[in-house]
Parts: sequence; structure tokens; C-alpha cells
Amino acid sequence: MLKTFLYLFAILNIVACKNERPSKSVTEHAQNIIDAAPDTAILNYLMGHFIPDSNENFVLIQPKHANRSGMYLRTEAYEAFNKMYDAALKDEIKLEIISATRNFDYQKGIWERKWSGQTILSSGENASLDFNNDSLRARKILEYSSMPGTSRHHWGTDFDLNNLENAWFEKGEGLKLFNWLEKNASIYGFCRPYTRKGDARPEGYNEEKWHWSYTPLSDSLTEYASRYLTNEMISGFLGSQTSEQINVVHNYILGIDHSCNH
Repeated sequence: MLKTFLYLFAILNIVACKNERPSKSVTEHAQNIIDAAPDTAILNYLMGHFIPDSNENFVLIQPKHANRSGMYLRTEAYEAFNKMYDAALKDEIKLEIISATRNFDYQKGIWERKWSGQTILSSGENASLDFNNDSLRARKILEYSSMPGTSRHHWGTDFDLNNLENAWFEKGEGLKLFNWLEKNASIYGFCRPYTRKGDARPEGYNEEKWHWSYTPLSDSLTEYASRYLTNEMISGFLGSQTSEQINVVHNYILGIDHSCNH
């Protein structure tokens, strides 16, 4: 269920370049709108059709928190990360953001390089040469990379930490960091959407021990996507015709661990 519409109203402000706190009556009115019909501005935001560095609701990540410059998060998510970062540092754990907000165009570049074979998949396969069936090719890329328009990284609520290999988090420094996050991240509002696949999570991306999401925002966005985002809306890139064939909204956007969708 929707925890609060305040966050979704803030999303509308992104498009309008405003940053005002709504009154209770305005919030209630907005709730009536969301219950009645989808909103184009929110859907565009969900699909990453915006530029983070020109929106007041996003903030630039400081160098001490990241492995490179120029990355952004939603302000609320970054403030929570700051608190988690400081707490982890006291326990001699250093969290480092290695990927944050990625809009549609950024994700399109990642996806199309893999679709065309310019980027070899982590499995060592060339998606363009090794998979003649388009749906199979898309599913293979979707093991770890999102279609443009479907990534949680569009929302500014999600980020990747320290390393992009599950094996790194299974021993030594990586295991210490992962165990700390598993124990403490929820205190600061973070969950891990892509846990190990199984009966509880049969669909979606493969496990990503590095990917964390700020639930006070992402819960509502996930709920909005479940109500109003359709496979037909996922378009504008190579291979987009497969979005309907594989039901990307249900199987991937909503294919998350239950702890990230209260």
C-alpha cells in the first residue's frame, strides 16, 4: 500500500521545478488523483525521462562518498546514506557509492551497447551474436542490467556499493561490509531489492549484494508502477519490443524482495 503521498507529490515538483511542502488538503487532493488515474509527469519520472543535475530534489554526491564525481541521488536518500555512512565508519566499514541515479538516456546507452554486442555480458557472451531470439537476448541482458524505463536507478532512491561482483561480498572485507549492511541498513531506511532468487522471488534480476534502495521513497514508487506503468510504455530503444513479450513490469520492476515492498 502507499505509505504516504507526500513523496509522490514531491516527484511532481521535480517536473515543475518546485520544492514546496504541500498542505494536508493538497496532499489529500493528490491522493485522490493517484487513485483515480495515472499522471504523465510521475510516469515520466518513473521511466527516467529527466535530468538529475537540473532538478532541485536531487543532490550531488560528495567525493568522500563515491568512487567518481558527477553522481546524484534524491536528497532524502542521500541524507539517510550520510547517516549510515558515518555509523559504518565508526565500525571501520567504509561504504562507497559506485553507481547512483541513471536516467533513461544513460540506461539506454548501457542497454544498447549490450544488445548490439559492443559490451560483452558478464557471462562472457556476446548478446548480439549468441542469442538469435530477441526475447532470450533481452532476458540474458536482464540478468543484471535493466531495460531503459524500468530501472530503479531512475528514481534517485537506489545505489550500488563498493563492488559489482557477488563473490567480493562473500569473504574478507566484502563479507564484513555486507554483514554490517544486512544488520544495520534497515535502521536508515534501506533494503536490498535483489536477493537470491527462489520460491519467494522467482522472477527478476539475479542477486545483487551491492544494490540498496531507500524504502521511504521507493516503496511508493514501486506501488505507483504496479498500478499504472505498462509494458507498452517501455519503448524508445533497441529491443524494446520484447518488453511486452517478457512482461518486464511484472517480472522485473515488481520482481523484488518483499522487504522492499511493504
